[in-house]
Amino acid sequence: MARAGIILAAGMGTRMKSAKPKVMHEVAGLSMLGHVIKAMRGAGVDRIVVVTHKLGDAVRTYAASLGAESVIQDPQLGTGHAAACAASALADFPGTLIIAYGDMPLVTADTFTRSFEAQAQYGMSIVAFTPADPGAYGRMIRDSEGLLERIVEFKDANADEKAVRLCNAGIMAADAKQFFGWAGKLDNNNAQKEYYLTDVPALARKDGVRCLIVESDEAEMMGVNSRIELARAENLMQQRLRAKALGDAVGLIAPETVHFCHDTVLEADCLIEPYVVFGPGVTVRSGAHIRAFSHLEGAVVSGGAIVGPYARLRPGTMVEENVHIGNFVELKNTKIEKGAKANHLTYLGDARVGAGANIGCGTITCNYDGFLKHHTDIGAGAFIGSDTSLVAPVSVGDGAITGAGSVITRDVPANSLAVTRAEQKNLPEWAESFRARKKAEKAAKK
Repeated sequence: MARAGIILAAGMGTRMKSAKPKVMHEVAGLSMLGHVIKAMRGAGVDRIVVVTHKLGDAVRTYAASLGAESVIQDPQLGTGHAAACAASALADFPGTLIIAYGDMPLVTADTFTRSFEAQAQYGMSIVAFTPADPGAYGRMIRDSEGLLERIVEFKDANADEKAVRLCNAGIMAADAKQFFGWAGKLDNNNAQKEYYLTDVPALARKDGVRCLIVESDEAEMMGVNSRIELARAENLMQQRLRAKALGDAVGLIAPETVHFCHDTVLEADCLIEPYVVFGPGVTVRSGAHIRAFSHLEGAVVSGGAIVGPYARLRPGTMVEENVHIGNFVELKNTKIEKGAKANHLTYLGDARVGAGANIGCGTITCNYDGFLKHHTDIGAGAFIGSDTSLVAPVSVGDGAITGAGSVITRDVPANSLAVTRAEQKNLPEWAESFRARKKAEKAAKK
């Protein structure tokens, strides 16, 4: 059966104290909304509708970039009203829908999948958890069969209901047409004078549709409403990603110091030293070694390669097998072919370095003229002398050598030596006379 998703993301997130919409804040390099969309896709959700604030242009643009539709909730009359707003997009959807919040970055595809499976058994499902501190969460009241009888919002709960520890996580699955029918019958006869999504199961029960509770853990159900909670979500996500890497046989010497992105790919038997940061789009192949305090983003590192310490790999970088990238080397949009070396204090941007080439300390590719980026091509087996500046566009042929301190502005043929230095001139005894003169000048000023 076809599956659709509704993500409630119309809140202004005032407690974040940010000009950025709350659901656009990132956890492990992906927005909170992006995490929820990703989890829904992982559970086989075909269509996703994001409910947004009338001022949420950035959210709608972002949702569209991930293949999701958007609707606007205006005015904002509660969670039930927000979900009902999606009827304009999904009223004729012939399948099952699931509803979740856009500020739940730790939710997984597995929870959505279990929700759909539970809905198929009873007609409706809802996710619950048992927090250490139930606080102001809505309470889940079971019937004699263990199914959901009703949900009571904390502000409307009596003392006995507040004593219940099983709490509503806000994720609900139901037949799409039935759900929108129930949502249309909601009233706002409550303390907040809002239309509660949590009243839908009671309406379904009146129509003979039972609701099965799907239990999840507290961390996964965490909602983010403040900077403190955002930092906590980041910490929990990092713990999850580190545990997955270790389970996949990745070598992490000090896992608590390594920072992952949501899409970091580390193959078995690669080795990651302490204090490495992975930005988006990084793949490290089996047998590679990333040394301490390196930062990688948008890069692929092949087996046998050694990167770092203190290296920076920027987007578009490809490091092939058995390459050595040393300390304080920065690469951007550059391919380093097999066995090449750039061991220290080098910048290579918009370049190709051929197999077996050696890049001397202090080498830079001068790739930007203030308007356009230009390419540098260094051939296989070339030797680039220390402190060489390669002014792009330029090529150095296979096996060629550049002398230390050279500024290369023209192509260097294969197996040639290119040297651009002023002739050295030695002045005998000059240093001694210079020091004597300066000492006299200094004494005269006293």
